[in-house]
Amino acid sequence: MEEEVDKLELMFQKADSDLDYIQYRVEYEIKTNHPDSAGEKNPVTLLKELSAIKSRYQTLHARFKPIAVEQKETKSRICTTLSKTATMIQELQKQIDLELSPLTEEEKTATQQLKSYMSD
Repeated sequence: MEEEVDKLELMFQKADSDLDYIQYRVEYEIKTNHPDSAGEKNPVTLLKELSAIKSRYQTLHARFKPIAVEQKETKSRICTTLSKTATMIQELQKQIDLELSPLTEEEKTATQQLKSYMSD
């Protein structure tokens, strides 16, 4: 889950950088190639719209940051709870002398995934 959060954050950063570059290129093109472009959509308006889009991306990124932190904390709490529960089940099985059967492939996979999540 953390990898997806990191990827999303990088995508926001790249989008922000791309918007800066696009704005620079549009301003440059307007200055050099279209000094008197009559009858077309106003380039200044286009630049303002681009700035507004960039601002929305930044706002979205700012809202996203606390969510990412909360997801990380929640993941940690869930992993801790699952680990404690698994340990308690094993202890209870030993106390009642329950014959333990070997783990199924699905259980082994789940255990490995839990351990890998806990180490992240």
